[in-house]
Amino acid sequence: MSIMIDKAKCKGCGMCTSVCPGSLIYQDSEQKAFIKYPKDCWGCASCIKECHFGAIALYLGADIGGMGSLMTVKSTPDTLTWDIKKRDGSKEEILINKKESNKY
Repeated sequence: MSIMIDKAKCKGCGMCTSVCPGSLIYQDSEQKAFIKYPKDCWGCASCIKECHFGAIALYLGADIGGMGSLMTVKSTPDTLTWDIKKRDGSKEEILINKKESNKY
C-alpha cells in the first residue's frame, strides 16, 4: 500500500509533510509534495486526511482487494467522504458521519 501525489493539485502547504509518521513526504524547490520511497509508506492515510486539495491518493492494491483503485478523502466538520476511483473508471463514494462513527 502506498500513496500517490498529484503535483498539479498540490498547493505546497506542507501539511502532509508534518503529519507523516515515517517522515517520508518531502517538498521540492516549488514546495510541491513528493514521496521519495513509495514502498516505504505505511498506508496510515494521515496525509490523505490532512490534504484539503485532493492531491494525495492512497493506492489500493490487489493485495487488499483494491485492484489498483485510488482513494482520496474530503472532510467537512461533520463528515468524511472517501472517494474511490477504480481502474475501470467507475467511482464509489463512502460517506462517514464523524459524530456517529465511533459510537459503541
